[in-house]
Amino acid sequence: MRFLPLAALLLAATPAAAEFDAAERQAIRDEVRAYLLENPGILSEMVRLLEAEQAGAQAMADEQLIASHHDAIFDDGFSHVGGNPDGDVTVVEFLDYQCGFCRRAHPEVQELLERDGNIRLITKEFPILGPGSELASRAAIATLIAEGPEAYRELGNALMTREGQITDASLDAILEEAGIDAEAVRAEMDSEEVSRRIAETHILARALGIEGTPTFVIGDRMVRGYLPLEEMENVVEQAREG
Repeated sequence: MRFLPLAALLLAATPAAAEFDAAERQAIRDEVRAYLLENPGILSEMVRLLEAEQAGAQAMADEQLIASHHDAIFDDGFSHVGGNPDGDVTVVEFLDYQCGFCRRAHPEVQELLERDGNIRLITKEFPILGPGSELASRAAIATLIAEGPEAYRELGNALMTREGQITDASLDAILEEAGIDAEAVRAEMDSEEVSRRIAETHILARALGIEGTPTFVIGDRMVRGYLPLEEMENVVEQAREG
């Protein structure tokens, strides 16, 4: 980060700045520089204040985005709804089955649902990490359509806990191990409906400025990236308190 422009900004903010000659302006710059070198903690404080201001602005922008796309986020009519469907707080997760941080978050999200029986969990299939991700999401959505929500949850858990890349061969093995009708799932995977659901989720993600996974929407707040269980519980409580 370059701090030399700070002197120029301070100088420009001085009411009589235009009246200073070149030598006086340089003297002011030298004075500011010397002061900052003697008091480097001021720079850290300024950075913290700037980061807090930027975070606040991002939170306000996210709140507006969530309000503008409320129905698509919380009631799109096709994303899986788990946890307590009548819960007082909704957690929406955009995920990719080949995302390392999604896999890290998976057991913690399940623990969150077990600890707090009043959370409604919506899963958004958002494959962004290549062909294996697309394959896995298509299989998951096809399972939801052909085999129902319980089979979808079984497959999602198997996909999240499986090591290595997801391929056609590994997918067949996962489906078999999960006791899911692979033929029925395969017949649905390339359907227009599966493609439509994935496309609509991608459109929504772009509208919300989501570029990575996992991303969570909790109440009117967006959390981009992995969040430890305790912090997620805090965000849920904040959403609950309104």
